[in-house]
Amino acid sequence: MCSLQAEENHLASKAIALPRGDASSIVTLFEISWQDVLIPMVAEFLSLKELFNLRCCSQTAKRFVEAAFERRKDINVAGNNSRNIELAFAVLGKCCRRVESLHLARCHWMTDEYLLPILAENTRLRVVNLNECVNITPLALQPIIIECKELRILKLSKCQWLTTGAVDALTLHHNNLVEFDISHCTAIGERCLIMFFRKLNKLNVLSLANTPSVTDQVLIQIANYCSGLEHINLVGCAAISDYGIHAIAMHCTQLRSLLVQRCPRVTERSLAPLRKRAHIDRQSQLDMYLTDFYPSDFLIY
Repeated sequence: MCSLQAEENHLASKAIALPRGDASSIVTLFEISWQDVLIPMVAEFLSLKELFNLRCCSQTAKRFVEAAFERRKDINVAGNNSRNIELAFAVLGKCCRRVESLHLARCHWMTDEYLLPILAENTRLRVVNLNECVNITPLALQPIIIECKELRILKLSKCQWLTTGAVDALTLHHNNLVEFDISHCTAIGERCLIMFFRKLNKLNVLSLANTPSVTDQVLIQIANYCSGLEHINLVGCAAISDYGIHAIAMHCTQLRSLLVQRCPRVTERSLAPLRKRAHIDRQSQLDMYLTDFYPSDFLIY
């Protein structure tokens, strides 16, 4: 406490106007306005690592960095599993109040204990990336689903803890998502996906790779209600066939890329018409006949 008071007294003495030409009248870094100059012009261009290094320099530096954290809009520690990273993230959870983008992909140390505090204080989130965060539970999604009304991008690839109930809750509270990723999520049922995609008419990017509950019926709902889609990843969706892809081709007129590797029931019969306007990740098979495929009437309803 004494050292803190001594530092404050030193800064206060520096603020007193001294005679022109006095060397001691030089302004120090932290005497420059924090809110108007230092934070927007300096701190916002520093990485999280650089800010934490600065935070260790002094008590004043610590307060400055925490003030900068309070205004920070982007938190990206994706893939960072270094030693004591969870302690640094706990500091962010206490300080951050205006985060809009939260990138935590492949953070294997992440648990509800560390995630919930930052979610509770940041309801303006627009981007949440939890890909491969295997040690959190559906409880951590509750504040995202209920409080984050401005959410636009949600990535949950390889989150085996994602349940049908969580997707049903998303269906009730969110219809403005533009990007959604639930690749490798095996616990979700076909019915909840059908209901979910009936509300997402603003989707641009969708990844359902290796999700076993994705069927032709799911693709038909996507085609009917998400016609603005530009990129779709269906790699490894073994249950889909030409019927579902034909529905996508008919209704998703803005489609720019379609990934269908390891989809054995999808053939060139449905892919050939798409090749004229979209990138397909499978090489064309010139020996396929295109006249044998007749889509049934159930595609439109």
